Amino acid sequence: MFSFVFFGQKKDSIPLQEKYILIKIGDTLTINLDEVKLLPKTKFKNREDVNYYYWFRKKVFKAYPYAVLASKRLDTLNSRLLRIKSNRKKKKYIKVVQKYLEGEFTEQLKSMTRTEGRILIKLIYRQTGKTTFNQIKDLRSGWRAFWYNTTANFFKMSLRSEYHPESVNEDFLIEDILQRAFIQERLIEQKSKLKIDLDLMYKENKGYIDIEIYKKMFKKIKKQQSK
Repeated sequence: MFSFVFFGQKKDSIPLQEKYILIKIGDTLTINLDEVKLLPKTKFKNREDVNYYYWFRKKVFKAYPYAVLASKRLDTLNSRLLRIKSNRKKKKYIKVVQKYLEGEFTEQLKSMTRTEGRILIKLIYRQTGKTTFNQIKDLRSGWRAFWYNTTANFFKMSLRSEYHPESVNEDFLIEDILQRAFIQERLIEQKSKLKIDLDLMYKENKGYIDIEIYKKMFKKIKKQQSK
């Protein structure tokens, strides 16, 4: 079964507000309905795969709120920059915001694992529509040094990472976890700046959860630790 959307009635009784039209029996009844998403059942090879999936879900749950917060802060920054005409004042404002963001994010970022950091960089692209690299390029100044020193060097990854859940397995896993968390209200959804085709995503993956890359990663880590 692939994901699809249908319309279901709200759980609460229908409130009599202006946007509803109630006419006598036999005439028209117009109501607003909630959109409900149904996702295909996840498919695993074995119990070990299930454990890896839940391990990865914890990583996504930790990274997502920071991506949402970064998106909100950058939206506010860019909105205010549009109202500032002087380049000198813009640079001054960016420095003030940069100092604030460093204080807000530095310790949290340093507490993240490489996997969480990689997920965060992908989710920043999901929530802002730009790679972390391009965010840095746009803001310039010390913001570049902050991200490179705090994230890229720490996580040993590319700040150019994009997000393509329809074609990249790790991105599919992230999006699947997010969609299920939104439905279950375990995470508060912030609309993505990207246009994500969930029907295509689930059609391509058929609900199958492939976590082989993480098995190999842990196998490599164990091998290094045993030396």
